[in-house]
Amino acid sequence: MVNIFNSQNVYAGIRRPVVTEKSMAATTFGRYTFVVSPELTKTQIKGAIEDLYKVKVSSVSRLVRKGKKKVFRGRRGQRSDVSYAFVRLLSGSIDLGGQVV
Repeated sequence: MVNIFNSQNVYAGIRRPVVTEKSMAATTFGRYTFVVSPELTKTQIKGAIEDLYKVKVSSVSRLVRKGKKKVFRGRRGQRSDVSYAFVRLLSGSIDLGGQVV
């Protein structure tokens, strides 16, 4: 697999934060979840999060959720795989723009 992310465009690999009740509850403990490109390495994710949000990252874990096989109007297909990054912060916090009540 060819790594298409260099130091200039590694930020494009951080696609979006995951804002669900479970992930927002984990933010109280300094854990944040992001949807990332599958080509990014843990060190690239760590550097991009530190630069984007001006925080110190303690650790990064990754998970790949495999796409489901589906049938739509008689045609078989498969949903795309989704890659998640679970980031634990050493210091600081990230404002994701919303509060879960």
